[in-house]
Amino acid sequence: MKHATFYLMESNLHNKALSAIETLVCYLAATHWRAGKSILIACETEQQAIRLDEALWQNPANSFIPHNLAGEGEGPRYGAPVELSWLQYRSNLPRDLLINLLLYFTNFSTDFNEVIDFVPYKECQKQLARDRYKAYRSVGFQLNMAKPPQTM
Repeated sequence: MKHATFYLMESNLHNKALSAIETLVCYLAATHWRAGKSILIACETEQQAIRLDEALWQNPANSFIPHNLAGEGEGPRYGAPVELSWLQYRSNLPRDLLINLLLYFTNFSTDFNEVIDFVPYKECQKQLARDRYKAYRSVGFQLNMAKPPQTM
């Protein structure tokens, strides 16, 4: 069965150049990669992908997360286990987990058995998250809600 977990954001505080959601994305990518999963982080824009790429490069050497922007290192056996893509550019390499930062549900979400999505803190963005939640449910995902971990 396919699973989608929505993280309910309790604040919109920024950490350096990242939003609260983007900070959580970096944490979740590290956690799931260490658990052996390959991950696609679907960003809304190329600028967001570049910002997250830079944030992931800032990890200390002993906690480095192998990652690349879409289009870097592609090939039948190449590419990092964590890939950052955006609407206009995405590879078709199979991945275990989708971390979705897109505002709207996309059909390629159904290619994944596990999806992580977010309910933003801002009230004006919550309706889009509700719409995505309904879309995941309509295509057969089992849905869960979670709170971000207290320590990241």
